[in-house]
Amino acid sequence: MGFLTVLKKMRQKEREMRILLLGLDNAGKTTILKRFNGEPIDTISPTLGFNIKTLEHNGYTLNMWDVGGQKSLRSYWRNYFESTDGLVWVVDSADRMRLESCGQELQVLLQEERLAGATLLVLCNKQDLPGALSSNEIKEILHLEDITTHHWLVAGVSAVTGEKLLSSMDWLIADIAKRIFTLD
Repeated sequence: MGFLTVLKKMRQKEREMRILLLGLDNAGKTTILKRFNGEPIDTISPTLGFNIKTLEHNGYTLNMWDVGGQKSLRSYWRNYFESTDGLVWVVDSADRMRLESCGQELQVLLQEERLAGATLLVLCNKQDLPGALSSNEIKEILHLEDITTHHWLVAGVSAVTGEKLLSSMDWLIADIAKRIFTLD
């Protein structure tokens, strides 16, 4: 029995996943985390550092790390990469001015060795706002079709209304589970 098989068996018993939420500031990462956890979203302030939530969902323990996206904090993102099973990249669909920067930051992340193999979920948030770009438009702008290093999905969601948030997170969890809890 190889070392990886032993690790997979240990993790299978724990049924635990580490999920990292990243994106530019004001994309809605904290709102998404709170909505997913069933918490009120009426008072949310910018994340200065990080928030950690551990929650149970579909029989899995999810350790969710929400890290601030301000430019001054992005250099610290790498401190959170270790043992990440899933990366949720949150995009403000209504912030057309920063989509190029958003795409550049994502491309840098995808080059990180410690994120190799992590499932990528791109959440195009704020679909409830007028003028928000669709997930297909954002997929084109961010060149997501070029990603071959990670399993990925792009989804248009609204953290405020909860629209498509649960189904997107379910996809992420199922994809991670197939990868780390299945013994070949």
